[in-house]
Amino acid sequence: MAETRRQPKRRDSGRRGGQGLLLAALDLGTNNCRLLIATPERDGNLRIVDSFSSIVRLGEGTSRTGALSEAAMERTVAALKVCAERLDKHRVRHVCAIATEACRRASNAQVLIDRVANETGIRLSVVTAAEEARLAAVGCAPLIGADYDGALAFDIGGGSTEAIWLRHGAGASSLRQIASVPLGVMSLAEADGEGSFAAMRDAMLARFGEVRREMDKSGVFDVARHHLLGTSGTVTTLAGVAMNLPRYVRALVDASWHDCADILAVVNRLVALDRKDRAALGCVGEERADLIVPGCAIYSAIQTVWPCVRLRVADRGLREGILRELMEEAKR
Repeated sequence: MAETRRQPKRRDSGRRGGQGLLLAALDLGTNNCRLLIATPERDGNLRIVDSFSSIVRLGEGTSRTGALSEAAMERTVAALKVCAERLDKHRVRHVCAIATEACRRASNAQVLIDRVANETGIRLSVVTAAEEARLAAVGCAPLIGADYDGALAFDIGGGSTEAIWLRHGAGASSLRQIASVPLGVMSLAEADGEGSFAAMRDAMLARFGEVRREMDKSGVFDVARHHLLGTSGTVTTLAGVAMNLPRYVRALVDASWHDCADILAVVNRLVALDRKDRAALGCVGEERADLIVPGCAIYSAIQTVWPCVRLRVADRGLREGILRELMEEAKR
């Protein structure tokens, strides 16, 4: 993975005091803009130094128009200016900043990329769907259960959903198969208009059914020996609601185990609520009240196509995958 270097306002070595080498991963998705700054520790793990997340809805309307709207770009640049301030504050020079489905799809993505470079100093690279899935897998692979042969990892994004068959192993050797479906919570909602939960679920069942048939050509996915491994705002939200958390707490949700039947019960509960009642739930909130329904449709379809008994939830994934690869590059 190529490293994107960003020149800070102050010259330095990439180290801050006694903190050690600082690395940063920035993920600009269809719905969210997320930044993670970390430092490698002697045991090979990463210690988080700072983080930032903002719902920017960059891909809003893109499925209809084929282009990023001016309002969406304004929101995104504003969020990236905050990211730039965080990078300058910590004097981070080793930065990898990627953009995903919205920029892959939009005809005017280069306009945004040039504007971001000029106004923030951040150089965005648009990654392929396969690379996005691979990085997400690298980030969450450590959470494959020790008692299982592997997992079906999935990342429900704003504009696409990645499904990755992971086996026990380290790095790329654990990847059995990768697939990306170009529908996420935003693009599915826009594609279906005022479509019902059932209609959205049926649409995703057809998509994932094709993925499963291709997967079965390369081996047997034994649901008794595999579990689901979910990473995304949808699945972490479902887990938080299942745990009856009054507000979202990453430390409680990340790496948590759930019965898939319990998560489906949460799906049915959320779908039955109106928007106001969904927004009133602390783990959902106002910003996710609309998009959690298409997210539930995608999750329900995944669980139907890969009917595993247990789900492990990862509040980690793409950014952590980027950081781990930056860490390996720094070692070399």
